Amino acid sequence: MSSPANPLAFAQPDRRQQRPGLVISCEHGGNQIPAQYRELFSDQQALLDSHCGFDAGALCIAKDFAKSCAAPLLSSTTSRLLVDLNRSIGHRRLHGKTIAELPPTPRQQILRQYYQPYREQVERLVRQAVLEHGQVLHLSVHSFTPELEGKVRNADIGLLYDPCRVGELAFCARWQADLHNCLPHFQIRRNYPYAGKNDGLTTWLRRQFLADVYIGIELEINQKHIVKAGRRWNALRKVLTASLCRVLVNSCLENTHTSQ
Repeated sequence: MSSPANPLAFAQPDRRQQRPGLVISCEHGGNQIPAQYRELFSDQQALLDSHCGFDAGALCIAKDFAKSCAAPLLSSTTSRLLVDLNRSIGHRRLHGKTIAELPPTPRQQILRQYYQPYREQVERLVRQAVLEHGQVLHLSVHSFTPELEGKVRNADIGLLYDPCRVGELAFCARWQADLHNCLPHFQIRRNYPYAGKNDGLTTWLRRQFLADVYIGIELEINQKHIVKAGRRWNALRKVLTASLCRVLVNSCLENTHTSQ
């Protein structure tokens, strides 16, 4: 892994001249298993097709965001059952059960081949955005199963962040308010169905970059809106994309007025 970035070494452009840089990522975009490991999963297709294997719909909306906002997108279509790119090394759910039971050598090979390159590339994109803009919003796109272990998740959309980081809290408050206006019948919740401070890619990046240059947000979409697909899903994608673009523009204007 690359060494932690030193935010103090970055040249700080005049933030009145531009909006924060934007980086989109999607860690659970598919359920593919590389050829050399497919035999291990030969009887697990149902598991691969479930929420355990990937985040349905997440890559689709991540691509919408990246296209509409002209932002770089880094995504993976390798199943989280091989290795979960949103977990730290040593986390008990870094691998699915099948891989976790393998000897250390093949597990280390998986990390070298799939995990470390992804993490390093995200960090490079974030660092580049900070260099160019002085500040970056990193949006990690996910979806969640409507019911987990017998408990129904009471949200349509979740916005995850670290409440101790003022920029993250402010951005999620603005986005939540905008989404409420667009989707009045939706439950838009913050730090649900997970806490934004939990182990994850954004949490790891917060340790690399100071709060005034890195804003790390995870978007969680309830898969009940995705599995139906069709017109409603397409309409929701458009609403989410337009809302993100609107909040980004308003955030830029607010930063400009604050700096003047």
